[in-house]
Amino acid sequence: MSWQPEVDEIKRRVELAKQMGGEANVARQHANGRLTVRERIDRLLDDGSFHETGALAGKAAYVDGELIEFMPSNFVCGLGRINNRRVVVGGDDFTVRGGAADAAIGHKMTYSERMARELKLPLVRLVDGTGGGGSVKMLETMGRTYVPANPGWDIVVASLSEIPVVAAALGPCAGLGAVRVVNSHFSVMVKGVSQLFVAGPPVVIRGVGENVTKEELGGSDIHAHGSGCVDNEVETEDEAFAEIRRFLSYLPQNVWQIPPRVESGDDPTRSEEQLLSIIPSDRRMAYDVRRILSLVLDRDSFFEIGRFYGRPLVTGLARLNGYAVGVLAGDPKQGGGALDADGSEKMTRFADLCNTFHLPVVNFVDQPGFLIGTRAERMGTARYGARAMAAVYQASIPWCSIILRRVFGVAGAAHGNAQSLNFRYAWPSGDWGSLPIEGGVMAAYKRDIESAPDPEARRREIEEKLNELRSPFRTAEAFGIEEIIDPRDTRRLLCDWVEMAYDLLPMQLGVKQHGYRP
Repeated sequence: MSWQPEVDEIKRRVELAKQMGGEANVARQHANGRLTVRERIDRLLDDGSFHETGALAGKAAYVDGELIEFMPSNFVCGLGRINNRRVVVGGDDFTVRGGAADAAIGHKMTYSERMARELKLPLVRLVDGTGGGGSVKMLETMGRTYVPANPGWDIVVASLSEIPVVAAALGPCAGLGAVRVVNSHFSVMVKGVSQLFVAGPPVVIRGVGENVTKEELGGSDIHAHGSGCVDNEVETEDEAFAEIRRFLSYLPQNVWQIPPRVESGDDPTRSEEQLLSIIPSDRRMAYDVRRILSLVLDRDSFFEIGRFYGRPLVTGLARLNGYAVGVLAGDPKQGGGALDADGSEKMTRFADLCNTFHLPVVNFVDQPGFLIGTRAERMGTARYGARAMAAVYQASIPWCSIILRRVFGVAGAAHGNAQSLNFRYAWPSGDWGSLPIEGGVMAAYKRDIESAPDPEARRREIEEKLNELRSPFRTAEAFGIEEIIDPRDTRRLLCDWVEMAYDLLPMQLGVKQHGYRP
């Protein structure tokens, strides 16, 4: 006896599954400027590496025991490789009932989450679908309603502290779809193509009376530039896949492994003459901090995360002599670099990311302090700033600060853990204290200045006297700063430090005491 007929039936059903929602629905997906889930998986993964799980799951119709109709599950998942490293990928098929989770069949989505966690592999979510309950039309089929629950959410939460989780919003992502995107370590949206919202326009119009389009309600301009719900914005789906591949290249497969090192081909002793004059002597003038990063880090290795949100703070992943590191930097071109509520939230998540996956952090410090004023107070800057400081102090990874210029106030004190080693180097442009002298004089000497015959002359006199004491060399004399260095030596010193940092990592592997906060 041969099982060839059954094997042939397997192949027939797999081919039916690959037709997804049918020719008309696939054409509609393409007409809307979006790829199908199977096209996305093929473009994301290494060629020929995808091994699907659950291809035969779907809704079937039979006549006299013969299959006459088959509608596949609208969730496709399985194992594959990115840069020859294994990953689990799961994607919504919008051509079948708009990607609604109630058409996924048998909790395939939960299975993919469990597979990634238990195999300790990175998880990539390609999200193009709606909420967990799907359409209210399902109530007619069920004959009842139900109390909402999210099966497998314990796995979703636990995975954030154990494996890299990446999400791409590739269409309208509502309800559970939206939450699946934000419950990740890195997320990306396609401009003009993807949207993210708790509920879509029909529900919003009915519920709160706002007549808005999908783009007005949850486009990438809102979430990558405003809310911070999504990290990066790209122009095409292929760019989204490229960003996912690049993000994962810096991370280990799980928290029990060390981040991978690559051959950079960049001299660790490279010294850039531009660094000697890149920071203006006039403290009121800004400079391009990203240029500094490009001159110090391995060439073309900086991958920025969240550029358009929390803009006073620059965050991203990079390499030093081939070793992966997390990078923080103050941007004086954005509100002087003062840390606001959004920047603080950004710092919290980034510190958590690096701590979770044992990425040593380099902080390029130019911090004038927390943002001040009524807007800052209404945004809750003190609360979010305190959370950012907690994240820095809870981090147990190697941390090195390069003090470029200002370090002032409570926010300045969060440049590293002062109760730990607090490994740091200062440039000669370093300028620090509880408050900048220019602003602090009026607060500290208000009565003296106002009672003087010439208040403005008295203010200048006090400032000139105090300016004589602000030299970083005076601080170094008291060992208040450990080293002041030639800026051109920064790369050499960091490349030496990162090697020491990676020597320590094997002793720190595993799940951190403080889990990742989405």
